Amino acid sequence: QVQLVESGGGLVQPGGSLRLSCEASGFTFRSYSMNWYRQAPGKERLWVASITTTGLSTRYADPVKGRFTISRDNSKNTVFLQMDSLKPEDTAVYYCFTEVGRLHHWGQGTQVTVSS
Repeated sequence: QVQLVESGGGLVQPGGSLRLSCEASGFTFRSYSMNWYRQAPGKERLWVASITTTGLSTRYADPVKGRFTISRDNSKNTVFLQMDSLKPEDTAVYYCFTEVGRLHHWGQGTQVTVSS
């Protein structure tokens, strides 16, 4: 079955960086676009970034443009989110997401906390 496993979260000071990873299994990874979402405490889950199958096209939500970079390694079935210039408002649980056969698949999430 489809599995998405995130890692790389943690506590970082404002202005710092983190790199999240999402390892996928159970489907043909290279054939599907991948996405990152995040959910701050008490708020709805929001889309952060997307990447197409080849990685040649990416999109970002306005709050993270210029600071976050999504990428993928199809040889390792992994999608990444490089987060730079982190701000306290980036604090959230970050989720990997894909849609396979009209079914939505989420990872378990990884906590990112930006605080001094």
